[in-house]
Formats: sequence, structure tokens, C-alpha cells
Amino acid sequence: MIKILVVDDEKAICDLIDINLSEAGYSCKSVQDGLKAIELIEHEKFDLILLDIMLPGADGFDIMEYIRPLNVPVIFITAKNDVRDKVKGLKLGAEDYLVKPFDVVELIARVEVVLRRFHKSENILRAGDVVVDTIARKVTKDGRPVVLTNKEYGLLLLFIRNKNVALFKETLYEKVWEDEYFADSRTLELHVQRLRRKLDWTHNLVAVYKVGYRLEI
Repeated sequence: MIKILVVDDEKAICDLIDINLSEAGYSCKSVQDGLKAIELIEHEKFDLILLDIMLPGADGFDIMEYIRPLNVPVIFITAKNDVRDKVKGLKLGAEDYLVKPFDVVELIARVEVVLRRFHKSENILRAGDVVVDTIARKVTKDGRPVVLTNKEYGLLLLFIRNKNVALFKETLYEKVWEDEYFADSRTLELHVQRLRRKLDWTHNLVAVYKVGYRLEI
């Protein structure tokens, strides 16, 4: 399982990230102190580190200098929106830079992009008895193959990677159709209905009032 270290001085942020990444299928650890983060990195191997800048003990830039020789990808997560800080972080070797407050869906998407870049992404995704092989692009339910269209498959990946998270209709449409969402369009609704039917997810893929949909597993 992919192991991710979250380093942030706010425990509430660590808990939020931990919960959502765990539900997306990742193993997470979190720490709120820079020196403790370095100690943890010395004793354990991580596939990705989510790193705040403003930390007690040692700041994110100091930690980045320590991480760089280890070839572990880093995404900076910080409230500092100064371009100079972003440039400094990227020059130190960070793969990405996400400014708080951030959307959880965007965080997970950025995590997946970086892991794929380092060939560390999970090839098999699971949600109950539904299994997705992302390399073979095959979907099975209870061991039986399920045939999905490209758009249905794209929606399924988003739902599985964001289990138990309410996803906005705009987010789903823009990521799968790569186009602007129009409220009077029923395209997304029809695809969700077909996905429910094909996977027998009538009670799992639920509508969230004035938001969109959530996969409850």
C-alpha cells in the first residue's frame, strides 16, 4: 500500500487529509513538528510527503533540504501564497504546491498525478465487491466483468478515489467531460443512473442535495 506522510502544524488539517487519503486507499501518518518529521523520515520509508512550510522545530524548506537526496516526492501544502515561496519550494525539488484552503478532490488528484509520475500509483482500486484494474482498464463486480463506457469509467474512478466524499456536479463533469458544466444538462445524471444500474449501487451512489453525488462504502 502507498504510504504518505503528512507534515502540518495544524492537527485538524492533518486529520482531514488523513481521513480522505485513507478512504482513497492510502496509508497515512501525520506529525505536527518539523524535527519529529525528520526523525520519522529517518526511520520509515514513505512514497510521498505532504509538507507544510510554517512548522515548529524546522520549517518545510529545511526539511526539504533533508528529503531531497532520498528521492521521495514532496507536495508543499501551505497558507503562504507568495510567488517567491512557491518558486523556492519548486527549486528545492518539490513536485507541486497547494495553497490552503484547498478542495479535497483537488488534493487527491494532485497526489495521484505525482505518484503516477514516480510510478508509485496503485494499479488496483476497490470499493466493496467492485474491483478496477487501471492498467488493464477492466472492471469487475463480485468477480464478473462489467462493461462501461469511457465516461462511466471516468466517473467510477473519481467516485472510488473519493469514497464517502461528496463531489460537486461541476467537479465531476469538468474532470470527466473536460468541459464547463451546465445546470440544465442531464448528461451527468444519466451517466450516474447507468453506473448505479450496472454496479448495483442504488443505495451506494447517493445524491447529495444541492451538491452532487457521494459513493458510500
